[in-house]
Amino acid sequence: MPSDGYLKAVNGVHRGLLKVSGGRLGWTAAKMPVLELTTIGRKSGRSRSVMLTSPHQEGDQIVVVASKGGEDTHPAWFLNLRENPQVVVTMKDDPDRRMTARVASPEERERIWPIVTGTYANYAGYQEKTDREIPLVILEPTD
Repeated sequence: MPSDGYLKAVNGVHRGLLKVSGGRLGWTAAKMPVLELTTIGRKSGRSRSVMLTSPHQEGDQIVVVASKGGEDTHPAWFLNLRENPQVVVTMKDDPDRRMTARVASPEERERIWPIVTGTYANYAGYQEKTDREIPLVILEPTD
């Protein structure tokens, strides 16, 4: 299972790739769009950002998966947005967008999870590694 330090390092490398390439590289990973999610730290109150993939989009809604590689604990970014669901999302060629994050309802998860895992089987593998239900997070424009 990936450690928090490893995940932070991978995020740092990803940001470096975006910076060095002038934003030409790094906006896709494993054939998924990549986004930068900025939350407010639940303890620090400061902006915290993380690079994530989005395996599914529906109209203006963007779905991200709080998998943390199948760890038994939720990722910090997920805990942050549960405390404060107002987030900022940056995607390729898209300025910072203010969005509201929410956990998919059981009915939404039942419908979306098979779509996500049918296209990106790694998420199904992550779910098999843990007893926690991996949350799907839906990001919706606040405008």
